[in-house]
Amino acid sequence: MTDESAHNLADDRVSDEALIARYRQTGDRTLFETLIRRYEREIYSYLRRYIGNAEMAEDAFQGTFLQVHLKCEQFDSSRRFRPWLYAIATNQAIDVQRRNKRHRMVSLDRPIGDDDDSRPGTWSEKLVGGLTDPLAAASREENGRWVHEAVQSLGTPMQQVIQLVYYQGLKYREAAEILGIPVGTVKSRIHAAVNRLGLIWNESHEQSLEAAE
Repeated sequence: MTDESAHNLADDRVSDEALIARYRQTGDRTLFETLIRRYEREIYSYLRRYIGNAEMAEDAFQGTFLQVHLKCEQFDSSRRFRPWLYAIATNQAIDVQRRNKRHRMVSLDRPIGDDDDSRPGTWSEKLVGGLTDPLAAASREENGRWVHEAVQSLGTPMQQVIQLVYYQGLKYREAAEILGIPVGTVKSRIHAAVNRLGLIWNESHEQSLEAAE
């Protein structure tokens, strides 16, 4: 493979699937580095939020792309790369948490730049979604700590879909593929999570009003 052809494949217009397929064939590090560059901020952000600890997120991030390298032969070229990558990242996050049962949690509103100035922004700024719901309301009111604590109070299945669909902006189908569950289950968990968060939101704000009176 010539340097020119490697450069062409590393072009941003080339699909992830084409890059991983070619990397599997050639082992060209330029192609692998292109995949890392495309997903570095997105996957690190996901892992940092999922785990709640910068150092552990770095470990999971490195483990994620090590597994991409080791398992590239297992990638099904008829499927999309992004859900496959997220599935690996999720498994790495779970593994890191198992190895580090005692870990500190960070506020959603804590600037990421506090630990790594190459990744600016705040967690609450990452909230997405077009529906009016407690997550969006909390974001508008800059109640990031409330969001963090409320989401952490949900069970793991609901936390996972909230993180994938709301924070990462994945489609229901993509979240379902990553978690290995039906699309209908993703939708029901989102619905249950939003309802639960709505109850927590109402209860906490009613208590605040009563205290103010």
